Amino acid sequence: MKRSLSVNFFLTLFFATLGLAVMGYHPGFEDDGIYLTAVKANLNPALYPQNTDFFQIQLQATVFAKWVAWFVRGSGVPVAYAELLLQFASIAMIVFGCWLIARRLFSVACAQWAGVAMVTAMFTLPVAGSALFVLDQHLHPRNLATAFILLAVSRILAERKWQAVPLLLLSVLFHPIMGAMGISFCIFLTIAMLEPGHQGQKTEDGSVAAAFVPLGWVFGPSTPSWREALQTRTYFFLFKWTWYEWLGAWAPLVLFWLLWRVARKRGETLLGRFALAVLLYGVFQLAVAMVMLGFPALIRLAPLQPMRFLQLIYVFMALMGGCLAGQYLLKSSVWRWAVFLVVINAGMFAAQRIQFSGSEHLELPGRASANPWLQAFAWIRQNTPVNAYFAVDPEYLAAPGEDYHNFRALAERSSLADGIKDTAVVTQIPELGAVWDKQVQAQKGWSHFQIADFERLKAEFGVNWALVAYPQPAGLDCEWHNNAVSVCRIP
Repeated sequence: MKRSLSVNFFLTLFFATLGLAVMGYHPGFEDDGIYLTAVKANLNPALYPQNTDFFQIQLQATVFAKWVAWFVRGSGVPVAYAELLLQFASIAMIVFGCWLIARRLFSVACAQWAGVAMVTAMFTLPVAGSALFVLDQHLHPRNLATAFILLAVSRILAERKWQAVPLLLLSVLFHPIMGAMGISFCIFLTIAMLEPGHQGQKTEDGSVAAAFVPLGWVFGPSTPSWREALQTRTYFFLFKWTWYEWLGAWAPLVLFWLLWRVARKRGETLLGRFALAVLLYGVFQLAVAMVMLGFPALIRLAPLQPMRFLQLIYVFMALMGGCLAGQYLLKSSVWRWAVFLVVINAGMFAAQRIQFSGSEHLELPGRASANPWLQAFAWIRQNTPVNAYFAVDPEYLAAPGEDYHNFRALAERSSLADGIKDTAVVTQIPELGAVWDKQVQAQKGWSHFQIADFERLKAEFGVNWALVAYPQPAGLDCEWHNNAVSVCRIP
């Protein structure tokens, strides 16, 4: 028994480490422009005196930023190391949750761990039409919510339904939308687990109540600038999807329908019920999404992103695919396992190196970056006043080699609104549309800016620093540069 526990513990750590090594680690990437910025603002309220609404309002519905800040204060671990530690912990919980689920559905250990191996390899698999990966390459409340949901699912499969309730509540507290998706699936799983004619206990009532959280900002009135921002996110418009996006939505449901049919014929009752629960959950959530996103009168519901239910289905699809491969193909063959691990991980690793071609694969704390943009962010963080207010190319996130690292999160300074990530924030919070539009419009033609344009920005918005391409426009007082960008005062 002790040997089995130690082996399972080692394998959990091994696959968590392998998953992190394959997916990479990129603090400040994409959504971390909101979450990491909010954590740092909680730790140091003097940071970000300007444009705080671009990261604070959206965080009102989650305990994530305050909880991470509390952890940093309580542990004394620097925020960069704390984020890495918590990212690994969330991955380990996901691995453990997947194994607990696989253990209930498959009796053979090689099937269970093959399922886990497939999930960890597929962490950066894009989820159809949702602008999501299965897991984020930085600490994200969705990662934590996913871990709690998987643990809750394992409790329901173990017929300990009430143990799932606090786990689902935690998922809602960290990520309300994903938590609500988890509750929805657990309701279907609970129903599928009932014996014919047996009513069971209505555990879903308490779970549904946990989904009601403060999301009032979602339902604010729409504005022209909000609609302009919304048009930049095609995944909000279900009926504008391409054929391959629809294939990515429907194919998993067909696969789970087939799994349900096969498992039922083979007498694998629990596996069949699980597959049926995934199928019913998917069909139901897809129907809800088609209603919410298919009628112009309901356009204000688009920020609830109902198609993101597919993230959970993709986790289950990878888990079941791996388990079946382990049971019927890999078995206990060492060379088959070796080939399997190389094949499923090599391609995903290569894809991440292509996506982050300008950055280290593992952006670990304390390690100097060779990325010129990250070098500039580090210099700004260490050498400019805390209340410095920056103008930056509104399209800087898409600049070659920048790799979508967020200025606010990593430079720890206020900046004017950008035309990429802040646009996504505006789709969630319409009242920010006017501010966003005014600031982005004022920065139009950035690549041709001269000293007079920067002086205009300073007069209109109060910015006093600029991050510009090197060599900088004449007249700017620049205090630092590398071969890509310059950090300059605006006179």
